Amino acid sequence: MSEPSAPSVSPGEKFNRLVEIMARLRAPDGCPWDREQSLDTLRKYLVEETYEVLDAIESRDFPGLAEELGDLMLQPVFQAQLAAEAGHFTISDSLDAIVAKLIRRHPHIFGDVQADTAEDVKRNWDAIKAGEKERKGALLDSVSRAMPALAEAQDITAKVAKVGFDWPSIREVFDKLHEEVAELEQAIASGDKAAQQDELGDILFVVVNLARKLSLDAEISLRDANRKFRGRFGYVENALAATERPLGVASLEEMEEQWQKAKTTLRSPSVP
Repeated sequence: MSEPSAPSVSPGEKFNRLVEIMARLRAPDGCPWDREQSLDTLRKYLVEETYEVLDAIESRDFPGLAEELGDLMLQPVFQAQLAAEAGHFTISDSLDAIVAKLIRRHPHIFGDVQADTAEDVKRNWDAIKAGEKERKGALLDSVSRAMPALAEAQDITAKVAKVGFDWPSIREVFDKLHEEVAELEQAIASGDKAAQQDELGDILFVVVNLARKLSLDAEISLRDANRKFRGRFGYVENALAATERPLGVASLEEMEEQWQKAKTTLRSPSVP
């Protein structure tokens, strides 16, 4: 007779175990490092874990993604534990909030609203979100500053575009980009470093608008470009290492030759 199989453990039970472990680590006789942490000190870990999840997604490393998602899930549990200790809220409050929000913002699933396309869903979502809270402060107060600069800029431009503060077409965005490049050239000629930084920021901001106009994500586009550059430069490095002209010895022309070979040899990975 075969041994009876062990009863399966539900995701909810596993989540509760994570919450219990975090409480134990924060106990008076718990981990010294965990007990020293605060909401402020945990901010950088939240950012790091988010980018590690993104990296696993982009590389299609699914075992790694499973692990990184676990690391990311630790962060809200950790922060909620700190908040509970201070009497602000518990992890149950956070779970109640997201469950209620998902039900509220999906009336086409949990109510009687009709939404046949993704665009319909997005339009309903935005309308419900706008009605959930009374507007407080200025329009851009709702745009979080706690995000990468490219993502923040794209959110800012999308927000003001909704109230009509936008270029009529993409052609005007290109015109503005050329204008800002010319102003940077003038700042460079003047030798004014503060002006150069200011104008460079203006160029980046216009490029973000260009991404928005094309319905592209500026942050993801730059991350993809970073990954592409890493791959191509790795090809250059390996190719030169096989010769007597490695990095540090090879000329710019020799590196450029290998770079052009990398461009034709390497292709951006397809996304399944």
